[in-house]
Amino acid sequence: MAAATDAAASTSAGPSALAAALRDALVTALIALGLALPMMGLVTVQDAGSLGLEPHWPRVAIAVAVVFVGRFVLNLTLWRPGVRKPKTVVSPRMEARLMKLARYLAPAAIAIAIALPFLPGVERYQVDLGILILTYVMLGWGLNIVVGLAGLLDLGYVAFYAVGAYSYALLSTHFGLSFWICLPLAGILAAFWGVILGFPVLRLRGDYLAIVTLAFGEIIRIVLLNWWWVTGGPNGITGIPKPSFFGIDFVSGPDGFAQTFGLKFSGLHRIIFMYYLILALALLTNFVTIRLRRLPIGRAWEAMREDEIACRSLGINTVNTKLTAFAIGAMFAGFAGSFFATRQGFISPESFVFMESALILAIVVLGGMGSQFGVAVAAVVMIGGFELFREFKDYRMIVFGLVMVLIMVWRPRGLVSSRTPSVFLKEKKAISGALVQEGHG
Repeated sequence: MAAATDAAASTSAGPSALAAALRDALVTALIALGLALPMMGLVTVQDAGSLGLEPHWPRVAIAVAVVFVGRFVLNLTLWRPGVRKPKTVVSPRMEARLMKLARYLAPAAIAIAIALPFLPGVERYQVDLGILILTYVMLGWGLNIVVGLAGLLDLGYVAFYAVGAYSYALLSTHFGLSFWICLPLAGILAAFWGVILGFPVLRLRGDYLAIVTLAFGEIIRIVLLNWWWVTGGPNGITGIPKPSFFGIDFVSGPDGFAQTFGLKFSGLHRIIFMYYLILALALLTNFVTIRLRRLPIGRAWEAMREDEIACRSLGINTVNTKLTAFAIGAMFAGFAGSFFATRQGFISPESFVFMESALILAIVVLGGMGSQFGVAVAAVVMIGGFELFREFKDYRMIVFGLVMVLIMVWRPRGLVSSRTPSVFLKEKKAISGALVQEGHG
């Protein structure tokens, strides 16, 4: 009797589940149609000195069909509309295994990064790509102090990146200072602007803090655009000098790097030097962050991230805690900005738009807020993935958005969600990311 009842229930639920899956797939296909029409269906082309729109309706039809079929299949297999699934949490044993794996992967990744320029088959393109990835790794680790450790949602981090770049460019071109002198000065100036940003937002939290930091980033960009007699305006600054190797320039003359060390002159020497320079800066950022996390100021950041009211009740000065988080995170962005300026030799406000802040924040979130190794993995995947899809520029951002959605669905706490406790009593155990309140400060 019970079996017959269950069979009848499943028979009656079958058509309704099928109809719900079909209805959900149709709604999703309509949304995809609305997004694909302007983005994929109409492409601007230049013809005889004028711009025109060239329709590509087959692309839209294929995209909508793929979305409809994929959503329908997922509704019938993995997802069930109207059925609430229990929340899946990674077991502590799995978290421990991931932590152990990361413990061995991190030294291996550093060894590969050190040997990369001399590996067989590696050419200038791969070294340039490594420089770009390491720059974003350093920026991600710097923002991880503000967002991952202190829990302050910052959407204007690119402003400190711009301050560091313009500080080095102006000091080197107008006063003739070397890179090694301008590097700490750029970090100090960026940290100073971090403190300036920190004071107005001391009482703000969550979305309000994000809006103010976003406005700060746009203010810096507009100032760079309009203060043309200092920053060059939209034309930017050119002729930014390159760094030297202990006073030895990478030139082909008798006083150059190659002649000094008895090598054959090659333009790759400067590229390799720049690669090891940003690698050293990134490792310095990682080392300082890990050390600070174990100090009282680092534990104060994490306490403020978890509960700011409880943090105040314990006697922690939240004003100094927030200001130090903004200042130290901004300092590392200033270092990265000065390196960016000397590597490019030219900077303009177009290099410091909001999309840069969004990309750096996406690296921190997708890698796992508070996880140093996860941020590095996310930077490699996202920046390297951008380069792989460079030939498919029309679909690159679509694939990027799809990857972000998939990671947020299956790994909502990031690629590396486990956390290493800064203080432990007897045994160091991995902490699940689900127990950490991140980004709510």
